[in-house]
Amino acid sequence: MLLSWLGSLFGVKPVGVPGQPQGGEEAISWEFEPVQIWVGLGNPGTRYAMHRHNVGFMAVDAIASVHDFEPPKKAFQGWAQQGRIGSTRILLLKPATYMNDSGRSVRAAADFFKLDESAVTVFHDELDLAPFKVKVKTGGGTAGHNGLRSTEAHIGNAFRRVRLGIGHPGHKDRVTGHVLGNYAKAEQDALADMLGAVAAEAEWLAKGDDARFMNEVALRLQD
Repeated sequence: MLLSWLGSLFGVKPVGVPGQPQGGEEAISWEFEPVQIWVGLGNPGTRYAMHRHNVGFMAVDAIASVHDFEPPKKAFQGWAQQGRIGSTRILLLKPATYMNDSGRSVRAAADFFKLDESAVTVFHDELDLAPFKVKVKTGGGTAGHNGLRSTEAHIGNAFRRVRLGIGHPGHKDRVTGHVLGNYAKAEQDALADMLGAVAAEAEWLAKGDDARFMNEVALRLQD
């Protein structure tokens, strides 16, 4: 049951070959202009789907599912889908450019809708946060995260980050294997709980009440 629920979060089949979706973006008609862009960071392709590094993808998929966003479209060198959380119009975006070049996709969406970095929220894995803890901050460093680094290079530093804890493996030599490793079977209940809490409390993020969002997520994860 849990595995099929997690599997349903990857509703869009990722590109099966290196690269990103091409063409068709100019022909897309959008129902409305979003006031916020929420970006999940990850790598496209089924081989990466359950990597800790892809928890940003998982988070926006959970939000789309819980809040009944429209089906995703190939756009902005990734997959984009529109919806509302409360009264706030939001574009969810999963770059298909691979992690190290995520910023190109973010910049394309921001330019199209004429939004600056203050309207962008990025969901990403965070080594320096205990597993399944969730924190929010605006600005700050990239801590060596290539997706954040690319986003900063393309739109600037003042975007909001939702940091999804994956924990540190304890030694720098083990970091790559940890980040690019799959969530263990024993972790999947906690992963589902975290993603569900983030999606359920997303309206506080949409309203700009980051402190309330963090508090409500933490309360949900206490049980």
